[in-house]
This record gives sequence, C-alpha cells and structure tokens, in this order.
Amino acid sequence: MKKVKLHRKRKVDVVVISDVHLGTYGCHAKELLAYLKSIKPKKIILNGDIIDIWQFSKNYWPTSHMQVVKYLTGLIAKGVQVTYITGNHDEMLRKFVGFKLGSFSIQNKEVLELDGQKAWIFHGDVFDVTMKHSKWLARLGAHGYDLLILLNSLVNFICHKLNRNKVSFSRSIKNRVKSAVKFINDFEQVCAEIAIENQFQYVVCGHIHQPEIREITNGKGAVTYLNSGDWVENLTALEYYDGKWHLYRHQEDAAAPQDLHHLEDVTAESLDTNQLFLNLISEFNLKRA
Repeated sequence: MKKVKLHRKRKVDVVVISDVHLGTYGCHAKELLAYLKSIKPKKIILNGDIIDIWQFSKNYWPTSHMQVVKYLTGLIAKGVQVTYITGNHDEMLRKFVGFKLGSFSIQNKEVLELDGQKAWIFHGDVFDVTMKHSKWLARLGAHGYDLLILLNSLVNFICHKLNRNKVSFSRSIKNRVKSAVKFINDFEQVCAEIAIENQFQYVVCGHIHQPEIREITNGKGAVTYLNSGDWVENLTALEYYDGKWHLYRHQEDAAAPQDLHHLEDVTAESLDTNQLFLNLISEFNLKRA
C-alpha cells in the first residue's frame, strides 16, 4: 500500500485574517482552507469582512465557502482561541459584540500583549469617511468591486491559456489613481498616529485590502503598522511567531496544499436566505466540552 506523505503543520502563536468575503464570487475559499490546514495556531483573529453579508445571496454559497466555516468551528471545538472582530460588510454582527461561547468570541476590537508589546487590532472601517457619511456609496462600490474581480478572473483565465502573466485591475487602479493612493496613505497614517498616542507598539488592521508591515513614526514616537490584506486578490495573512510579525502570501508558499480541487462548488439555490443563515448559525452552535 502506498503511504500518503503528511505535511507537518507550522506552529504559529497568532494568525490574523481579514476581508475573506465569503459569499462573493471573488473569494478564494479553497486557498484559504488550504492555508488553514497548513498551520497550527494558538489563536486566530478574524479581523472583519469574513462573511460578506452586504452581498449575501441565496444563489451563491459554494461548498468550499461552507467548508471554511466548518473548519473554523472544528478548531473552536478543539479549544483554539478564535476572535471574530466585526467589519463593515458583516456589521450586523455588531449587535452580538461581547458574545462568548467556549473559545469563540465576537468583538469590535482587541488588544493583545505579545512578548511585552501591545498590539491594537481592529478592522479599520471606523476611519473610512465614505463608510461614516455615505454608506450607500460604499455598498455601490462593493458591488462594483465584485464585478471587477469577476471580469479580472475571466481575463486571467484567458492569460493562463495563452501562457501570459496574471494581471490585477484593482491593484493597478489603486497604484495609479492618486486619490486611491492618498486614501491608503491617509488611512495608514491615521491608524499609526492614534496607536502612538495610546502607546501601542503594533496597530493591526484590514479593510483596505493592502497587505503591509512597516514602521511609521511621527514627533511623538513610532509604531509598527500591519495590514492583513485579503483573500480576494492578495491571499495574505499576518502571523506572529518567534517574537515577531510575518506577512504570509499564499501565492509565494510552495508548500501550501493544493489538493482541494475535489470540492464541488455546489451553490445553495434550493435554500432561501433565512435557511442559509440558520445553517451558518448551527455550525457555530457548539456544545461546551
């Protein structure tokens, strides 16, 4: 009998994942599941926009998206600490802030002490002017972004067939449009300055889909700004181990499992939206050990 070679899981202290957008066409749920299966974390922080409730549709909920939920709840059942920090696309969960069940909790923010250093962790939409004053515009932008990702997927499929390099429309827009670049820079600067003011050594965000680790200084001090990116375009996460933060990029991980193609992307067309949410809730209805 042929032996199956098992890959040893990497041990990490903390993993921060944000902007997965489960329930949308752009979400790379299979790749995320492969990543989660490759690590052994002590604590997972889901830093907002994990389930995209804004764009949730009864016509699109693939098996691979539910598999991510099932795997996370399996980790919770084993006692792995999982904190769900609310974002803007899953803002309806804010009514459940403070909820705790076993090793799972829902919060708006979290402060961690890591080797004597304090990390301030939150999604980041609180600093988005568009979110605060024109929520309808933000929702419209979200739908436009999802359409752009769909178009990008089609173009990259053709590029793959022609042996051409992949392209990213969204990344090109962010890098070339001055207002987009300014928004990202302003976002990072505001987060850093408030963190410095409150004497945090790290500030960890998501929201803008821009993975980053860099030091930001001002006249009052310095802070390490970190952004976990997303699982729509960048496929990135933040990991803390060996006393420092690391930026994980799935596309650069040659050891990442790639054996998830057997999962069928069966949509939930036969279920109405209420039933889908009941199914999701039932996954989190864990019994205490």
